[in-house]
Amino acid sequence: MARTLDAATRKALEERLRFYGELGLTEFYRRPVDPSLIVECESEPIDDAVISIAPHTVAEVVEEPRPETSVQEDQTIPPRKPFPAAPQVAAAVPPADRVSALRLIREDVGDCTRCALHTGRTKIVFGDGSAQARLMFVGEGPGADEDAQGIPFVGRAGQLLNNMIAAMGLKREEVYIANVVMCRPPGNRTPEPAEANTCSQFLFRQIDVVRPEVLVALGATAATYLLGQRQPLAGLRGRVHGFRETKLIVTYHPAFLLRDPRQKKEAWADLQIAMHELGLKAPPRA
Repeated sequence: MARTLDAATRKALEERLRFYGELGLTEFYRRPVDPSLIVECESEPIDDAVISIAPHTVAEVVEEPRPETSVQEDQTIPPRKPFPAAPQVAAAVPPADRVSALRLIREDVGDCTRCALHTGRTKIVFGDGSAQARLMFVGEGPGADEDAQGIPFVGRAGQLLNNMIAAMGLKREEVYIANVVMCRPPGNRTPEPAEANTCSQFLFRQIDVVRPEVLVALGATAATYLLGQRQPLAGLRGRVHGFRETKLIVTYHPAFLLRDPRQKKEAWADLQIAMHELGLKAPPRA
């Protein structure tokens, strides 16, 4: 007798198939990366031993509770209104004045009520890190831990991001980290276009102050609102994009890697492109 799938299982399978379709993956397809952009190292420092919070089997990943962010690389941004034009790149801020410049942006944010997200937040989650950072990461939005502490990427996905940064030979305090939106969306859902477009003005200002040499977009939502275009992640990864007088690289969100650790090698290939642009080499394995 044939077994009928329950609604939850069917939905999970449909989402997985849509995810692979939008990434352009068929069977065991892997998007090629220009070999000249790969940093030479003896082994892959982004494997389970280095960036996993705890060892997972595929079954455990499927059954584990969802991470603190809602990031799903199979989600697309609703095609509602066209993207507003990004603001003009601001004049460069001298390195000695960047901390003060970021503080002024935070003061402009204030106790923000510009969009509906403010009604459910605990704390505004502004950017964090070095104002003189050569490398900047942009994610989607705060999760529960970030909402409680007011600091981006401090939950399980944040622990994984810290390990990814360490695998690149850097410390968290040497980079700058921000999100598309500064308030936690209800139920960790993807930010609505109106919310993201309202908040992104402050993100662009932070980028212009820090002036990183390389900016890494973590996931589809960050890539969409930074580049102002809707495109599957597979079409954006594996290359360098020109962006606001810096270089932008797209990779998977750490929350997605927690759910699908099989993509860690793909994420490491993306990070190697960033390392190539920064002239970094992976530290030796312990």
